[in-house]
Amino acid sequence: MTQILVVAMAVTMLTALLIVIRWGNTRCTGTIPVSFFTFIAILFTSGLDVGLIMFPLVDFELYASEETYAFANPLAIEFGFWGFLVWGFYFLTTFYFCILEPRLKLFEIPIIKMTNNIVIIGTCAFTALLFLVYLPDYIQGISDPARYGLVGLVILLAALSSTHIRYVKILSVSSTWMFFALIAGVWAVSGMGAPGLADSMQGIGAYFANIHRFVSPISEYHQFYLYWWFAWSIMIGQFVSRFVGGLPAWKLLLALLIVPSIPIAIWFSVLYHYFSTGLEVGAAWRLAMVIVGVIFVINSLDSLIRLYTVNLGVTLDKLGMRYYVIGNWAVLSTLVMLYRFTPLKIEWIGLVVVGIYAAVYVLVFQRRRLAFRDGGLLH
Repeated sequence: MTQILVVAMAVTMLTALLIVIRWGNTRCTGTIPVSFFTFIAILFTSGLDVGLIMFPLVDFELYASEETYAFANPLAIEFGFWGFLVWGFYFLTTFYFCILEPRLKLFEIPIIKMTNNIVIIGTCAFTALLFLVYLPDYIQGISDPARYGLVGLVILLAALSSTHIRYVKILSVSSTWMFFALIAGVWAVSGMGAPGLADSMQGIGAYFANIHRFVSPISEYHQFYLYWWFAWSIMIGQFVSRFVGGLPAWKLLLALLIVPSIPIAIWFSVLYHYFSTGLEVGAAWRLAMVIVGVIFVINSLDSLIRLYTVNLGVTLDKLGMRYYVIGNWAVLSTLVMLYRFTPLKIEWIGLVVVGIYAAVYVLVFQRRRLAFRDGGLLH
């Protein structure tokens, strides 16, 4: 699996670079274009999940204790797992669904369509599983019935939110502002001030000094992250591409690499100050992290539920409110249990996505005369 991942990483990055070099001025416009801020908010909250909120404090301990990660500080390692370079996946798929898919319609081919939707549903359930697994680290003493009940409620709320695109937009923008407020609050009570934040953020420089190390798996845990990003990449590109508001490809790439990475860098730097100085995150702020994490999970799930239900034609209009909500809740809840109590892994889902990439590459080359004749793409 490692060699497959290495090849897949190299091919996708080279493709993204080729797109910018040859077709950097091609404008990407979705079917529902929105303002730049709204687009970034939808991308940020749909393309990330509860792991952004709940993983860092646990991950810092791991990176500080294992020799594999000794080439950089834990903050730089965590940023490398979540920020900058990996957002290139979303650029590639967003560009594809804006520019090529309307012409090629490869994701309308039955086998690709069905496989893609299985991936979306499976990844959707994995997001809920992460929330289930990490809850005890943030709500100490929470009982199993309460934990499973809260996850079930989150899935239910996501199914309800997915019933109209305006709910998805509102929740995306609202959760983005809530995340900013969480960063500000946790930073303010830390006493680190602006100088302390700036000092902590300097640690991210070690990521850019070692960026070449992050293009292939550093460890099994990094491999898990990369397959996880692959698992998300196609469905997020498919979803957010409809909201792009006419950005040239080169600006879209820069926006995806830089803009989401800024709040990620600030958030991780604040938490790293807590870790490096031995400060405890207070109970109230841990609860706030859980609340924002809940909103992130709902926001991720509602986007994906809306995507796969539209793709499969099992929409609200067709099923009615009762069957739509109950059906999605039942499917996702069942899959969460499968992840929890069977050997099912997100790496398998990521491997399937790599297979979809390979199929699309082959089909694009086969149809290149259709894809690149006339108009925007190219000469």
